[in-house]
Amino acid sequence: ILQVVLALALLTAMAAWAQQKGAIVLKSVAQVEVAVKNQQGEKSVKRVDVTKATTVPGDTVVFTTHYTNTGKRPATGVVITNPIDKHMTYVDGSAEGSNARVEFSTDGKTYNAPDKLVVKNAQDMVRRAGPEHYTGIRRTLTKPLPAGGSGSVSFKAKIK
Repeated sequence: ILQVVLALALLTAMAAWAQQKGAIVLKSVAQVEVAVKNQQGEKSVKRVDVTKATTVPGDTVVFTTHYTNTGKRPATGVVITNPIDKHMTYVDGSAEGSNARVEFSTDGKTYNAPDKLVVKNAQDMVRRAGPEHYTGIRRTLTKPLPAGGSGSVSFKAKIK
């Protein structure tokens, strides 16, 4: 049942992420890495869509957002934002993407560098936020995306 709930939550989140804004088209996928053996018995890692895999708490999901500039001019200030589901914990240091500034959120509204994020405990004491507090990740492309240009950004999160 947990797997079905998680799969539905991921599909809902993915549908929300797949959007088109102006000339930038975004498409997000969620995958898990599974070990496979070839006919010679050699092991390798393959990514499989989360909807086609069995997942359990502790598994790591790779979220990838592919972006394309379908416009006729270079796009500047491109921002790609992904929520981190409440049933997931961001894997520290897993954010990938060329020419992108990475920022995180602990409230889903404001974003900043990890060393600038704080949280309060039950006694209102402030401390630095950790990956377990992140509710979103935002990447801002630092270079214009040429017309017809494309790329991808990704991050990993563990199922709680």
